[in-house]
Amino acid sequence: MHSIFQTRGWVRRAGWALLMVAALQAQAASSDAGLASGCTSEQSTGSIHVRGFVQIEGIDQWVTIDGAHCDNPVILMVHGGPGNPNTPHAEAVYGAWTQDFTLVQWDQRGAGKTFGRNPDTANSVLTVDQLTRDGIAVTEWVTQRLGQKKVILMGSSWGSALGVHMAQRRPALFHAYVGTAQLVSQKANMAAFYANTLERVRAAGDEKTAAALTVLGAPPWLNPRAFGVVRRASRPLEAARTTAPPTHWWHPAPAYATTQALADAEAGEDYSWLQFVGLKNDGMAATIDLPQLGTRFAMPVYLLQGTEDLLTPPEVTQPYFDSLQAPDKALVLVPLAGHDPNAPMLAAQMRVLKERVLPRLKRSD
Repeated sequence: MHSIFQTRGWVRRAGWALLMVAALQAQAASSDAGLASGCTSEQSTGSIHVRGFVQIEGIDQWVTIDGAHCDNPVILMVHGGPGNPNTPHAEAVYGAWTQDFTLVQWDQRGAGKTFGRNPDTANSVLTVDQLTRDGIAVTEWVTQRLGQKKVILMGSSWGSALGVHMAQRRPALFHAYVGTAQLVSQKANMAAFYANTLERVRAAGDEKTAAALTVLGAPPWLNPRAFGVVRRASRPLEAARTTAPPTHWWHPAPAYATTQALADAEAGEDYSWLQFVGLKNDGMAATIDLPQLGTRFAMPVYLLQGTEDLLTPPEVTQPYFDSLQAPDKALVLVPLAGHDPNAPMLAAQMRVLKERVLPRLKRSD
């Protein structure tokens, strides 16, 4: 949920086999029975609160749906990381949104409950293409399940790169694309991330950290730990200039706070981290170059960018946005916001949804 990927630890391969066997046993009681409750394609009133596993591209993947009114527009939220699902924090962070929208959260392949359900994922290679196919299949299932022709697609950080891949591959599935902390390309984003962080560290007079970053050198980095070094330096710099999110946002909901669920989340995060960066800068991140996908979109595109974001900074987002051709587009710069979610960013997202997206949906009805 937070950044492109977290930096809490290194890969912990030892004991994964036993961990995943236990995960399967613990989650066997969780089924997709709950997916049959709530709204159906024939309903237009009432609320929906669904959670369960859905067969997506050959494996069970965890999906939740929450909304106060069945006839509200649907938002599919594509989480960051790539190993950091929104689901543990969705109610705390986005609960108020369910009055106006039906929110769909999805633990991606290699993340959260989906990873815990599928222990063999640890022996496979993640690709952007596979995750794009997963995301499209989730969208198709959602539209059929809720009787909707299209959904609003929202992606943040890593999820913003995946979201653009989904939007470009199957545009007919989406009313609009809303990207936050938009990741544009590994080369451009990492170069700016390093340079801006080093500049601010030096301006703050932190000679020790400046020396460590100087020794590390500018990207591309062949050491998969290098990103973590820079991200640890950048976080307090962003925090000093942004509004802190409420602490309760990051307390996982009870279903995600069990010993097993926390272990699955951490193991999935470690796995996804290596899959993203690779051992020698040869992971999924190295393939991200959104301009190469094309700059023409069949749906409106709205990008929200924290002015204090060091990881996906405005100077990288702006030229990409300028190049886009879409039925409608906007780039919203959000003061007091950095890379991670906070109240100013959520307020800006809701304004875009209500003032730009919803009016276009009503005109298309």
